[in-house]
Amino acid sequence: MAKELKTNAMRFLDKNKIGYDIQTYQCDEFVDGITVAKKLGQPPEETFKTLIAKGKTGSYYCFLLPVELELDLKKAAKSVGEKSVELLPVRDITKVTGYVRGGCTPIGMKKQFMTVIHNSAAELDMFYISGGRIGTQIRLSPSELVGAINGRFEDIVLQST
Repeated sequence: MAKELKTNAMRFLDKNKIGYDIQTYQCDEFVDGITVAKKLGQPPEETFKTLIAKGKTGSYYCFLLPVELELDLKKAAKSVGEKSVELLPVRDITKVTGYVRGGCTPIGMKKQFMTVIHNSAAELDMFYISGGRIGTQIRLSPSELVGAINGRFEDIVLQST
């Protein structure tokens, strides 16, 4: 039996004694989070995507939100004390985080950025985030994650009309 290759995210969780489950899916290139949730039979409201943004000051920030929702850039900026933030261009994701698009996760990056998780996660016992590579998801406790990365829960999504 082939040994499961651990990602930096999994090594971080192991080191911090945070329990998690791994779910994998067949995928050769980026697919959106809604597709991933459907492939794995995960509720979309419990499946979170990771977005990286750069603030006016030049600092980078990590935002996690349900795959079906959209980041509100004004709320995101306010949550990290910036005048404004812009999403990082896809071409810069690997250089800044060490992860590829579709495999980016808030844990085990080159540098731990201030992380804000949408407040709906605070109500969940478990949620799904990227496992650090395309085709891998990690299921873990949002409250354990937020504590380990010194993150916080806030409302950072656009309200549907």
